[in-house]
Amino acid sequence: MTLLDARAPARAPGVELLGELAGSGYESAPGLVRRADGQTCQLTPLLYALLGLADGERGTTELAALLSDHCGKAVAAEDVEHLLTEKLAPLGVLADEDGQSPVTEKATPLLGLKLKVVVSDPRWTARLTAPFGWLFSRWVVVPVLVAFAATTWWVLVEKGLAQPTRQAFLEPGLLLAVFVLTVLSAGFHELGHAAACRAAGARPGAMGAGLYLVWPAFYTDVDDSYRLSRWGRLKVDLGGLYFNALVAVAVMGLWWVTRTDALLLGVATQLLQMLRQLAPVIRADGYHILADLTGVPDLFAHLKPTLAGLLPRNWGRPQPLRRWARVVVTTWVLVVVPVLLALLVVVVLALPRLLATGAAGLGRQSEALQVAASGGDVVGLLARLLSIAALVVPVAAIGYLLTRIVRRTSTGVWRATSGRPVARTGALLGGAALLALAAWAWWPSGQYEPVRSDERGTLGSLGSVAALGTVEPVALAREVTGAIPEGATRTTALALVPKDGDGPAVLLVRQDDGSLRTILASDGAGTAFPFTLPDAPGSGDNQALAVNEVDGSTVYDVAVALVWVRDGAVVGSRNEAYALASCRACTTVAVAFQVVLVVGQTDAVAPVNAAVAANGDCVECVTAAIAVQLVATLEREPSAEVQAQIEQALAGLDGLEGSSDVYAQVTAVERELLRILVDNGLVEPPTTATPSAVPTGDPSPTGAATAGPTPTSSADPLPSSEPSPTAEVTGEPTAPASAGPAPSPTTAPTSSPEPTAAASP
Repeated sequence: MTLLDARAPARAPGVELLGELAGSGYESAPGLVRRADGQTCQLTPLLYALLGLADGERGTTELAALLSDHCGKAVAAEDVEHLLTEKLAPLGVLADEDGQSPVTEKATPLLGLKLKVVVSDPRWTARLTAPFGWLFSRWVVVPVLVAFAATTWWVLVEKGLAQPTRQAFLEPGLLLAVFVLTVLSAGFHELGHAAACRAAGARPGAMGAGLYLVWPAFYTDVDDSYRLSRWGRLKVDLGGLYFNALVAVAVMGLWWVTRTDALLLGVATQLLQMLRQLAPVIRADGYHILADLTGVPDLFAHLKPTLAGLLPRNWGRPQPLRRWARVVVTTWVLVVVPVLLALLVVVVLALPRLLATGAAGLGRQSEALQVAASGGDVVGLLARLLSIAALVVPVAAIGYLLTRIVRRTSTGVWRATSGRPVARTGALLGGAALLALAAWAWWPSGQYEPVRSDERGTLGSLGSVAALGTVEPVALAREVTGAIPEGATRTTALALVPKDGDGPAVLLVRQDDGSLRTILASDGAGTAFPFTLPDAPGSGDNQALAVNEVDGSTVYDVAVALVWVRDGAVVGSRNEAYALASCRACTTVAVAFQVVLVVGQTDAVAPVNAAVAANGDCVECVTAAIAVQLVATLEREPSAEVQAQIEQALAGLDGLEGSSDVYAQVTAVERELLRILVDNGLVEPPTTATPSAVPTGDPSPTGAATAGPTPTSSADPLPSSEPSPTAEVTGEPTAPASAGPAPSPTTAPTSSPEPTAAASP
């Protein structure tokens, strides 16, 4: 005697019949039922009709008669009992013996959210979404979308993200603010779904957070939206993206008021969130949009039926989906299955490198955390804690994900092969083969090493992960794009820094006569900072010296000089930029810009242009030195008007401290000067423009000095591979001056930019 024999079947308390799925992609539209716990179930038309008739008063015989009239086919009482006990009862939609709702667990869909925590119940969600209804008026939506499109274009095409990124990484407080904005906007995204659900006429459910794949994520229960039309469901799907657009526009407005470039990273994070959400491969907004467009609520439930339907033996069998929906779902399956399998293989093969890289990064962040804690840097402390969390959470989540995949797959295969010894044996052999492959990929054989800076991380390298540990480091050098000028000599700097004691640290350069000349010397404290310059700038020389020892500060020193050489005098002007830093999270920039105008002929031209950027005990600092020297031989004395134009062009370097791109502004002034000289017929026009700067980096926090040149701009550009001075002669080349390094003969005009940068993590 069964439960149904004792009493008439009835729906469980709280079960709601939502009606047919509007815009369904099925041949026969399914019915939707929502349980008391909020779980929405999809039933065939026959089961939906039977559940609607089960009111607790009719027995199976009466239900069979009513069901026969409904579907036009004979249905026996035994059929009704089978449908009730085998189909409806396991779904938890029928009342138990006591007339109560049975204890059932919510379904755990493939790639669903795990470890969910409710933050806002349906009652609070309704209160939170009430103030946002007006945002879905067409008079608001259209202007917001136009503003969002304009913001996206301006940030990505006009402004760019280089300076916002630089500012954010220079100031940990701004980087932390961008991180907080990103997290809050993710929650605001989910609020957008709930608000759209309410605006469309449905009731939003609970909101909370959980773990999706390898990252924490927010969620919103909008199952009640299934009662809406297709376009109503699409409105709910797009509500989150719409709220991301609102955040982007608001961030743009905040930037307009404060002019803080780092805020623009908030626009970039919104765009990245939107792109990730639109991916239809995982259960994100793009997945739900595709599901609602096709009228197939759970696309992942069709993976196995679709793949089975592709087998020749199943051709011609009746399909539940309409033709157009079947084409879309089949295409989606053929894309998603290989992508998910490929991602799984990549994760398995790359896991050793991820673990090693994460461990190395964790060690560095732990050291920085101790430094921040000892220095009382609260912002730096929070930034390091977030960095540690960003390293630990993905690795732990990957382990959880792999464990769950193995457990779910093995359990499913074991059940599917029950009573089939041959199939179970094959499954065991396949599982053993997969375990062997995993052991091969994970067995320690040199692959547990952090990712190196010279690795590209291509897919082709994953097949030989074990061999990566045997690769020897390769020395890298910047390629020289032109020949060294004839007669020029290479100048090598010798850095002498004592390992122990308080001996002085010096930087020496060998002169033409073989003697060593001190360029920089320390105060003898055993470090390369603070530096002292041995020679003050002489007559006709130009020197920019920026020294920074204040944490979190920005120091600029800009030196601009216009030098006139007449009556055949020797051209030996020096142009030097020194940027020296010993501080935390600081910016130090030195810019030396010198214009040397030679009127008439001269027998010796040997200018010197040098840039040095050096860090000493510098953490999270950016140090840059730019030296630009423009030497030009003029055929005649320029008029007063031309001289005024030159001085006006040099005035373009005013306010360099507030520029978002210092080198671009310096280069613009240089090009303007060349244009003035050429347009007034004072020099021959150069055939090439001044090349862009390629700064050199120094990630060492213990002290370093670098001087990295860029190619010389002239009628016949001859780039140099080290900081050698550039000379310019007219007529026949003459011997260089013996007092300094050998010059490089070129034709007029000559522009010698020397940008150098040193950055410390």
